[in-house]
Amino acid sequence: MSLTVLVDYDSGNLHSAEKAFQRMAHEAGHGTITVTSEPDVVAKADRIVLPGDGAFPHCRANLGEYGGLFEAISEAVTQRGRPFMGICVGMQMMATVSREYEDTDGFDWIKGEVVKITPRDPSLKVPHMGWNDLVIDTPHPVLEGIKTGDHAYFVHSYHMRVAEPSQRLAHVDYAGAVTALIGRDNMVGAQFHPEKSQATGLRILSNFLNWKP
Repeated sequence: MSLTVLVDYDSGNLHSAEKAFQRMAHEAGHGTITVTSEPDVVAKADRIVLPGDGAFPHCRANLGEYGGLFEAISEAVTQRGRPFMGICVGMQMMATVSREYEDTDGFDWIKGEVVKITPRDPSLKVPHMGWNDLVIDTPHPVLEGIKTGDHAYFVHSYHMRVAEPSQRLAHVDYAGAVTALIGRDNMVGAQFHPEKSQATGLRILSNFLNWKP
């Protein structure tokens, strides 16, 4: 039976994400959803989800404090090709570097940097918080059934500026383009919260559980 793990490294409340994944897995018969911080469980997973809330340096440090956890994730994803989804800061950590507070190395899985959102309209507040319309940039299996104009829910002050434009799958307009979804090979990342994005988010989670890179 297929096993999808949500990685728990004390960087956010995983309850809503766990419930959303469980719902979609149950509806489509996609096996078991497990929340874990155990490297051995991650190593056996068929799919890996890395959420994250808060500041990038804090999340990156927390992940490193769990001995062997990042190594298990990296080996499964980069060497064995397991499908991976990063959510919010979990997505940002796929980047080369973050500029939040201090320069902090990411995984360097998708070339680019995490920078502060700087709307051209000074009346727009940061953080970028609430609902916004996705604009599809690059077709991808996790976007099946999703179209430009579908809504997603965001809460963030930083976003990823990708080096390779084709690896930005979707963005939103916030007086300038703000990266919403990235991906390459067996990896995808969502800056928004799929578990809080109602029908759009649930469809993306279902697509991820169906995805065979």
